[in-house]
Amino acid sequence: MGVQVEGGFHSPQQSSQKKKMRGKCCKFLMAFPILWFLLFPQLLLSEENSYVRQPAGQLVITPHGRSHSEPQQVHISLVGTENMRVSWITEDKHAVSVVEYGTKAGEYSARAEGVHSSYQYFFYNSAKIHNVVIGPLEPATTYFYTCGGSGPQFSFNTPPSRLPLEFVIVGDLGQTEWTASTLKHVDSSDYDVLLLPGDLSYADSQQPLWDSFGRLVEPYASKRPWMVTEGNHEIEMFPIIYPQGFKAYNARWPMPFQQSASNSNLYYSFQVAATHVIMLGSYTDFDTQSEQYKWLQSDLATIDRVKTPWLIVLLHAPWYNTNQAHQGEGESMRQSLEKLLYLARVDLVFAGHVHAYERFTRIYNNKADSCGPMYVTIGDGGNREGLALTFKNPRSPLSLYREPSFGHGRLRIVNETHAYWSWHRNNDADAVVADGVWIKSLITTKACSNTPDIQDTPNEEL
Repeated sequence: MGVQVEGGFHSPQQSSQKKKMRGKCCKFLMAFPILWFLLFPQLLLSEENSYVRQPAGQLVITPHGRSHSEPQQVHISLVGTENMRVSWITEDKHAVSVVEYGTKAGEYSARAEGVHSSYQYFFYNSAKIHNVVIGPLEPATTYFYTCGGSGPQFSFNTPPSRLPLEFVIVGDLGQTEWTASTLKHVDSSDYDVLLLPGDLSYADSQQPLWDSFGRLVEPYASKRPWMVTEGNHEIEMFPIIYPQGFKAYNARWPMPFQQSASNSNLYYSFQVAATHVIMLGSYTDFDTQSEQYKWLQSDLATIDRVKTPWLIVLLHAPWYNTNQAHQGEGESMRQSLEKLLYLARVDLVFAGHVHAYERFTRIYNNKADSCGPMYVTIGDGGNREGLALTFKNPRSPLSLYREPSFGHGRLRIVNETHAYWSWHRNNDADAVVADGVWIKSLITTKACSNTPDIQDTPNEEL
């Protein structure tokens, strides 16, 4: 990894005294190379090209500019194949949990009522959290809607029922200047569903930051479904008082876990246009005797791969990682669950946690395997902690592309056999496609098409 210092240390115009001072400074920095990372992270170059990476952006606090009765923090998520959950918050405790919607702007032919809740976290009392499930809805259709009978009109597009289908995948989002840049780049090109493998608001128990995050993402999350799973920054556990954690996350971002027979909002699955997506929980039990393991085994057994040729998994802590950051944190989960995914012929596994981008080849059990999933780390959405700059060297032959830069990914599933994955690096006002690869569905690959019955495979054989 190179270092680019503009002007160098030995300009002929400098005085001899300045030369000596800079010479001493240079020797000091060379003696302690870690200081380069602390003092000049923006000057470190990518392994792949000469792009100069940027430092972490400043925190963006998004204020509430509407009345107490008007909806804020509006976001939507899929519920089954024909319904959508609309979630929002009002400061008015008397606001109703009602959504009016229709296919023409300003004309609402349907109405649905839902539920509301609130929660307390130490001295913080949340506003009223509304959740309304609407539908049945037609695929690939634009719907207009209002929340609670007041406030602005919103709209969303339902995903198609058939391929092609496009996902946006972005992890470790946060709410910084780089988050805003990532979201702007995501919004510059259409897509169907956004997938987020953990670390949403980076509130870390500062509950008002959950509200700020909700307002920041509303322009995007109110018009395309956001499907999320938890990261370590969602835990917000406190001994004795909040021993279970995830109080704010579960209240604010309910996912359709019941529809996939899960008993926890921390792991679930859903189906969309010939694609089955599984959202796993890195921060709840996952050993072979756990509820999550048993649920995953059962969920994989229900998938008809003739009708569903694409199988995708998301989780937070990566199982494969050549970055120095968070080494080995996903290993115990890998040892418990990896063979289930391999036997099911999972096509791709996306993870966050590491604040960099890395794409691996197809892998199983730490070896290249043409019938294993392709692993991608994409924890570079815009977090406040900065980038994970240091990768292990020499590079593992399993790692095909790695770069510590902010950005987002897109998975366009073109048809039953082929999809295209691309990673879009944030580069000032533009998003630059820095990495891309065509992917073939494993179940349509002759050598990988024969899969055992997972439900009938004893745990000890896994």
